[in-house]
Amino acid sequence: MSRDMVGRQVLFWGAALVLFILLILMLQDVLLPFVLGMVLAYFLNPLAVWLEKMGLSRTWATVVLALMFSTIATLFLLILGPILFHQIADLAVKIPSYMQQLQTILVTGANDWVGKYLPGTNLGAEEAMHNLTKQAAGQLTNVINSLWTSGKALFGFVSALLITPVVTFFLLKDWNRLVGNIDGWLPRDHAPVIRLLARRINRSIHGFIHGQVTISIFIGVFYAIALTIVGLKYGLLIGITAGLLNIIPFLGSLVGFLISIAMAIVQYSPEWQPILYVAAIFAFGQLIDTNVLTPKIIGDKVRLHPVWLIFALIVSGYVAGLFGMLLAIPIAAAIGVLVRYFLERYLASALYTGTSGNSGKAVKTADAVEETGKN
Repeated sequence: MSRDMVGRQVLFWGAALVLFILLILMLQDVLLPFVLGMVLAYFLNPLAVWLEKMGLSRTWATVVLALMFSTIATLFLLILGPILFHQIADLAVKIPSYMQQLQTILVTGANDWVGKYLPGTNLGAEEAMHNLTKQAAGQLTNVINSLWTSGKALFGFVSALLITPVVTFFLLKDWNRLVGNIDGWLPRDHAPVIRLLARRINRSIHGFIHGQVTISIFIGVFYAIALTIVGLKYGLLIGITAGLLNIIPFLGSLVGFLISIAMAIVQYSPEWQPILYVAAIFAFGQLIDTNVLTPKIIGDKVRLHPVWLIFALIVSGYVAGLFGMLLAIPIAAAIGVLVRYFLERYLASALYTGTSGNSGKAVKTADAVEETGKN
């Protein structure tokens, strides 16, 4: 292929990518249910394939999965929905008072400690702590209240609730046909490489999402039950939130731990034994996650570093809010695969080895690695 043709292709696909990103940013407020539907269809597709192997048609496999997950979602909302909604509403009202109590306990404890071990020393932190607590409480209250009062947020929630199942159903039903159509649109000269990269990206995303979702469900259930048993206020809400956030390794446990300890200090102080129980719950959960669940379920196949995932989430959330955060993991996985692919090509090239004749011996090519299944 001539350099002129390569340049035109790069220009065409670069312009198409820019236009695609701009279109997504312009329509992000209405695309949320469609992105959610795509994520769910991708998540459920392996189950649909398994049902097809069991003898069901694609349509009936989709119907079975839709009925099964609709039943699970309905039972969840009927059993836990009222409790969660009550805890969210109650917490939104009481956040300022809880923050004030936490401030008082921390400042009083710090002053007592300083007065005991460093007599005559004045921390001077009361006013700063008061201002910080007041601002934090105000921000948290505004965020939670906006979820209930914002017409835009309400519209987004209702549309996601109603439209997402429909989008999921039709995408799951026509998944194979859609993938085949997209494959037919690939430029013929580059189709093998694009398929190779697509398989790697799919393997990385599939391994991470399915593995981490399984871990997050287990961890969320454990935290919710354990915190409720020890009597922590909003234990169910905190546990489920920690489980949801645990889609990013360590983040859910860290956020849940900080919130739970703060709530335990307000609820139990000056008693320290219940606070230690709460801390022990998160220590045990993190121990099981790190040493048992993650090695067994995910292992080292995904190759998505937690720091890279957190960075991708922060950037995507800043640029496109919740919509961007939903796309953060696929984008991070794709970028990671592309970087490793070009690194492989570089290590196999004369630019790295310094000799064109033996460059192929320096490292296995991407195609060979794909065939051996070691990457």
